[in-house]
Amino acid sequence: MHPWDEAAWLSRRQFFTTAASGLGALATLNLLARDGLALDAAAKPVSAKPPHFPAKAKQCVFFFLAGGTSHIDLFDPKPQLREWHGKPVPEHLLKNARFAFIQKDSARVLASPRTFLPFGRCGMPFCDLLPHIAKHADDLLMIRSLHTQPFNHHPATIMMNSGFERMGRPTIGSWLSYGLGNLSDDLPSYVVLEPGPGIRGGATNWSSGFMPSSYAGVQFHLRGDPVKNLRLPGGLNRELERSTLDTLGEINRQRWQHIGDPEIGSRVAAYELAFRMQAAAPELLDLKRESPKTLEMYGLNRDGQLHKDFAYSCLLARRMIERGVRFVNIYMDGWDHHGGIDAGLMTNCHAVDRPIAALLSDLKVRGLLDSTLVVWGTEFGRTPLGDNRIGMAQVTGRDHHPFAFSMWMAGGGVKGGQIYGETDDLGWNITRDPVHINDFHATLLHLFGLNHEALTYRYEGRDFRLTDVAGKVITPWLA
Repeated sequence: MHPWDEAAWLSRRQFFTTAASGLGALATLNLLARDGLALDAAAKPVSAKPPHFPAKAKQCVFFFLAGGTSHIDLFDPKPQLREWHGKPVPEHLLKNARFAFIQKDSARVLASPRTFLPFGRCGMPFCDLLPHIAKHADDLLMIRSLHTQPFNHHPATIMMNSGFERMGRPTIGSWLSYGLGNLSDDLPSYVVLEPGPGIRGGATNWSSGFMPSSYAGVQFHLRGDPVKNLRLPGGLNRELERSTLDTLGEINRQRWQHIGDPEIGSRVAAYELAFRMQAAAPELLDLKRESPKTLEMYGLNRDGQLHKDFAYSCLLARRMIERGVRFVNIYMDGWDHHGGIDAGLMTNCHAVDRPIAALLSDLKVRGLLDSTLVVWGTEFGRTPLGDNRIGMAQVTGRDHHPFAFSMWMAGGGVKGGQIYGETDDLGWNITRDPVHINDFHATLLHLFGLNHEALTYRYEGRDFRLTDVAGKVITPWLA
């Protein structure tokens, strides 16, 4: 029961005499405000908090391969597509389907040119473009039966990030920061990296929504200053900056006592975190202590800016996990292959395969994988049909497919070496164990020791949660 609802049931005597509610709470808050202590508490909204029950996962690296990775080309082999190649799919599959670009009347099946081989003791099939990740098959939970509602990018991306297909809700990293707080004093709880092209919607994808801005993701840049406006301007030293922040803190404290806006606490927290990050961020980004073997394992010596940036992001993710960052989001756009899907997947998989595999190996060797959840995520899959949009000279790509797609997870209490869910012979519909985005979120929170029905945030008179009014924990995923 929410404290406000609980207070409605208190007796008159309890209301007036209990220090934890009613007039007692007001008096306590007033005393704290006079001493500035209430603002101090508000300015530390991401202090570490205990989970609802013992957790397997403490931190997360969430790769978001934006654009819609093709499940039938990467993770869910469909040899039957070769028999259907160039033919129309059964009419009943098209009846209620909505597409971004496909012209239904002339659409034809497009088979995958990829070859698949089994890997690990579990025999999990992987395509030939991901040989390094495939070596971790026994650590991976492959989910082949995800589905979602939106069939366009930004709504589907927002849905995967926040459980809702419109902007304005807190994202996964915000919910974890709100529910569990930060493990680091000197770095944000929720960090965002963007190797490659920027994702559609930008910061809406790591927004804290209606929560205080302290819970939003903080974007680190891969070149130049890692965080904008973090560097001290010329003529200002640390002592003078400290004095300035103390003065600002006093002004904000007075303002907070006047209006009690919690966002003032977030502002103070941001100033103080930025001050500490001026020392912590350069050390985080300094790779001089990393061995040449480690740099080579991640692929920092490869040609091509995308390859270097993605490798650097994966190595930074490991360093952030070591330093207590709760949630590291790595976004890479460019997987929206309406045309040239074969060449596009070759380029992208070559960029991500080795660094992601290196991160999995590195976390495992350092004893961090058991407590760190690693996720390969995307917003939806790709159609078994070729994209025959008007004006396209050749059919060489696929359209958006929200009805069935694949993702994987490793570490953090996940039972590896298993494939969950199944799709039909074309990879079109789910035939076993469907997983909605709300179910995925409920299970992710469970791995962190959080009950998705109890993790709520009150806004405009109602309690919100990441899973909205749905979601169930999928127990076969749990180790």
